[in-house]
Amino acid sequence: MGQNLFEKIISTHLVSGEMVAGKEVGVRIDQTLTQESLGAMAYLQFEALNIPQVKTKLSVAYCDHLLAQFGPANADVHRYHETVTDKYGIVFSKPGNGICHQVHLERFSRPGQTLIGGDSHTVTCGAAGMVAIGAGGLDVALAMGGSPFFMTYPKVKKVILRGKLKNWVTAKDIILEVLKKLTTKGNVGTVLEYGGDGIAYMTVPERSTIANMGAETGVTTSLFPSDEMTRKFFVAQDREDQWQELLPDADAKYDDVIEIDLAAIEPNVALPHSPDKVVTVREAGEIAVDQVLIGSCTNSSYLDLMLVAEMLKGRKVHPHVSFGVVPGSRQVLSMITENGALSHIIAAGARILESGCGFCVGQGQSPQTAGVSVRTNNRNFAGRSGTQDGAVYLTSPVVAAATALTGKLTDPRDLGMEYPTIILPAKYNADDSQVLFPTGKKEVFRSEIIGTPPYNTPMPAELKSEVAIKVGNMLNTDDIIPGGEAMNYRANIPKSCEFIFQFIDPQFPKNCKDIVARGKAPVIVGGESYGQGSSREHAAVCPMYMGVRTLIAISIERIHKANLINFGILPLRLADAADYNRIEKGDELVIEDIYKTIYSDQITVRNVTKGASFIAMNETTKRQRDIILKGGLLNYAIAQK
Repeated sequence: MGQNLFEKIISTHLVSGEMVAGKEVGVRIDQTLTQESLGAMAYLQFEALNIPQVKTKLSVAYCDHLLAQFGPANADVHRYHETVTDKYGIVFSKPGNGICHQVHLERFSRPGQTLIGGDSHTVTCGAAGMVAIGAGGLDVALAMGGSPFFMTYPKVKKVILRGKLKNWVTAKDIILEVLKKLTTKGNVGTVLEYGGDGIAYMTVPERSTIANMGAETGVTTSLFPSDEMTRKFFVAQDREDQWQELLPDADAKYDDVIEIDLAAIEPNVALPHSPDKVVTVREAGEIAVDQVLIGSCTNSSYLDLMLVAEMLKGRKVHPHVSFGVVPGSRQVLSMITENGALSHIIAAGARILESGCGFCVGQGQSPQTAGVSVRTNNRNFAGRSGTQDGAVYLTSPVVAAATALTGKLTDPRDLGMEYPTIILPAKYNADDSQVLFPTGKKEVFRSEIIGTPPYNTPMPAELKSEVAIKVGNMLNTDDIIPGGEAMNYRANIPKSCEFIFQFIDPQFPKNCKDIVARGKAPVIVGGESYGQGSSREHAAVCPMYMGVRTLIAISIERIHKANLINFGILPLRLADAADYNRIEKGDELVIEDIYKTIYSDQITVRNVTKGASFIAMNETTKRQRDIILKGGLLNYAIAQK
């Protein structure tokens, strides 16, 4: 039997386990990446391992999230990254060089290799034939130290793209169509592998948009073959020697197949407040818009901005619209500057924003009170923009540009323009002058902003808990620990704890403190798809630091579940979803003899307050259960040395 792409790559990197869906496997990691919002903790954890140099083929640290630099906090984190990476053999991409996923795709992606990153959109590099997976920072730290990356082996779904897109329909519309079909929940333990005659027309930047927003479906990763189109991309990046062909076997098997007729797709939009609330732009109707922002790791490539520049050429944006454009990398910015496209964008009325994550992560460009913002990024959760009552709509760059011109949500086909023909250059500007390669000569910079890695204690013999908070369905990690101001303190766990559930229950930190004072452990109760969205491990680290030992939910998303385990928190799934309604904030919950019962797949939880019991499913492996009892992966790894 032939192999699909995922099987081909994993089989050459398998360290332990069986490649059977649902089984745990250990995988050798070739590359890692971090961004500074979450990376500082990863490097502090790596330092705690006392390993003199990274053991990966390549590890890169990017500074792309904390670029505003009000006061010293952000700059301190940047300097720590620059110096700690120099010491341990890690490549450093300076602030302003670009968004990590865009730059990594351009300069470091390698077909057939494995990549994990401390950011959920690491999956972007699946566009170049890599197995690229988002993970927690502690997983990244251990991979840099040479440890395998452990995951549940996923099912592989084939997504067959048939035919060709119509004018004004883009790769963003394809992935929004996929989100409409798959939604943002129920896809844990799945890989999407793209094929079909339609991909022959798709450039690597277009494929990257699709791979990038696979993260929003909750899949492990998305993967494209490395074919002639991929080779052209590597040639243009002056990296042809790093390209290799990688195709699925003709008789490869898949767990499921999805077919999409590209010619049938219309310009799409994701309505507030979820990326899967997808309708066509025409179905959404004429919605007055206050702000339009083009950029993010999803849609800030040279191709994206050239399309926008051609649409704006000789035109002015609507006077009411606040309009910003973010080139995804210094490479893109330099190229649209040299060919004059940037001048068309500026002349139309755009604000040119720094090449970074910015507006996508709530770091600037928040809309006005109750404002309507049309954006080309990947997430539109309530409050993620930095404005709690802001309404964010997700679209393609051409829809966003049309909207900026009219002041209302607009299908670009209704403008009467001729569709721009963009010819990609044979060579891109391959300037790595803003990438620092390690010398081993710099002293590690530290300040009070740079904290220490948090350690948990071993699990107590009897797990007496009290429900500190109960939340609803589809809670995302932005809800648990928001962006904005909180991002300034990611390297300092005690300070970060002040922001946990800030906009849901600001009393949560005090509740936890009071529960611990009563000799019990706080427990979090969640609904369906708890922990969607960003990989930010602080959504697990901070609750751990505050004494949380258990999370009980109807279902839990992959990266967040892994982070909970990494920090010694037992994730349990309700066997009967109806039991969710029988648990209330303040209930005392007890698990007897946890050191024995944790090795059971079903755990009885006694609700002392209600005088009742319920069954929770313990869907962890033997290794993960050992980690939880030790108080987390850092304790476990150090004990193994």
